Amino acid sequence: MSSSFRVPPSQATHEFNVVDIVSALCNQKKLIAATIMIGASVGFGYGMLVTPEYRVSSVLRPAALNELDALNRTEVYVLPPREALKRLGSSLESYETRLEFFRSHQNLFEPFVKPGRTLEQSFEEFNLNSVSVTSPELDKADSLNDYIKLEMNYPADMDGVSILNGLVDFAIQKERRQIGADINVIVNNRLSELQGKFAASRASYQSEKEVKVASLVESDNLKQAQLSDELRALRVQLKAERSNRVAQLNEAISIALKLGIKKPSSPSSLTEPVSNGSANVMRTEINNQQIPLYFMGVDALEAERRALLTRKSDDFVSSRISQIAKEQQLLKSNREIEVLAGRENEDVFLSGVQPLRAEISRLRNINTDMSQLKLVTVDKKALEPLSPIRPQKALNIILGAMMGGLLGIIIALALKRNRTRK
Repeated sequence: MSSSFRVPPSQATHEFNVVDIVSALCNQKKLIAATIMIGASVGFGYGMLVTPEYRVSSVLRPAALNELDALNRTEVYVLPPREALKRLGSSLESYETRLEFFRSHQNLFEPFVKPGRTLEQSFEEFNLNSVSVTSPELDKADSLNDYIKLEMNYPADMDGVSILNGLVDFAIQKERRQIGADINVIVNNRLSELQGKFAASRASYQSEKEVKVASLVESDNLKQAQLSDELRALRVQLKAERSNRVAQLNEAISIALKLGIKKPSSPSSLTEPVSNGSANVMRTEINNQQIPLYFMGVDALEAERRALLTRKSDDFVSSRISQIAKEQQLLKSNREIEVLAGRENEDVFLSGVQPLRAEISRLRNINTDMSQLKLVTVDKKALEPLSPIRPQKALNIILGAMMGGLLGIIIALALKRNRTRK
């Protein structure tokens, strides 16, 4: 019977404890101190070699209500302070506005201009991460703390303060010009509309005047024709009446001759005997009947007949003929037509245009020069920063020292483990 017993090879297990670690670090304190110094030196060197980067900021707030009162009272363009701030914020974020500022102030952007680049490519480098616009409060409907904040990061070889303040001023001036141009277009459009209404009123007045003049001329011509017709008819009537009178006289003369009435007489005188006395007799005869014409006697009747036969015109017989002549003379010149034709400033006679005149005068007096309009309040202008945001030298030294110390500890522990294995 045989038996075998195998003993496993002994393996030494070495584990570090806190005491060993502290001991190892204490033994390598010079090494750790050296790595700390090297790390701090590297951090310091990095801070000295890297180009410093600065940051400036500007804050804009809504203008006071009275600053925009004159603009809003024109009733042509309404721009509340909050809306003016939002409009300027949109302009500051606009690619076009920034590009125009870049083109007009190329001397401020020389660090971005490099050979082989177009102007737009140089602008893209600036516009990519340089300027940021934030307006958190403008998104709220009823915010009591509206503002726009602009921040710009720039290297030490640039004048960031002038760029940011210049961009704000450029955007404000651009919006002023735009508002002025908008007002000018609106005013001109309204003036054109009012002038059109005024021209329509003037054309209506001219039409009414022409109708009135034509009506007056037509009325005068009609009146003149009626008077001429009446005059001719009246003369025919008078001539007929004269002919009738002559016929009556002829008949009366014939009767008077047969009765032997030479002188004017009366019916009663024919029945009384002729008195041979010398006494004068006065008779009074009352008769309600018209005495026949032949009692006028042959002499009187023939005299009247001769007069009628030799008459050349009957116009004097009727007073209406003279009245017609007067009216015809007056109709030869219509003073109302002369006054209407002689008006020099006919616009004063236009009806319903007084409000148009007032509105035209008001629009023409609106000032479209917005160069002094205060759109926003610059609550904080960009100022020269006291220190760069990158690099931070003290922080770089501390971080370098920490990294060097950590590297020294790692090296010390590695050396200790290596010795233990050996």
